[in-house]
Amino acid sequence: MNTLRNSVRLVGNLGGDPEVKTFDSNKQLAKFSLATSETYKNDKGERVTETQWHNLVAWGSQAKFIGDYLKKGDEVAIEGKLTNRSWVDKDGTKRYMTEVVLNDFIKLKG
Repeated sequence: MNTLRNSVRLVGNLGGDPEVKTFDSNKQLAKFSLATSETYKNDKGERVTETQWHNLVAWGSQAKFIGDYLKKGDEVAIEGKLTNRSWVDKDGTKRYMTEVVLNDFIKLKG
């Protein structure tokens, strides 16, 4: 049951090409956005599509693979965990971001 405590599974499309950074220790980080969409009919019977955007992060060999093989529009299935971070921007405003840190992913279409 511990694997269910903080687990996220999503299927969606990349919103842009992944951004990959390499640090001094040769550790790599990939950041990208993922769009998930739901379609339903509203009260008037009209078809409505709602899209949610998710910030994703991958480290190490996954980051390298993502940078080499994934691009904007590719459909992927991911599994990971939710994390929150905060920082102070250049104007002194505290900012917050929720991200999904990948444990695993599969490229479905692209």
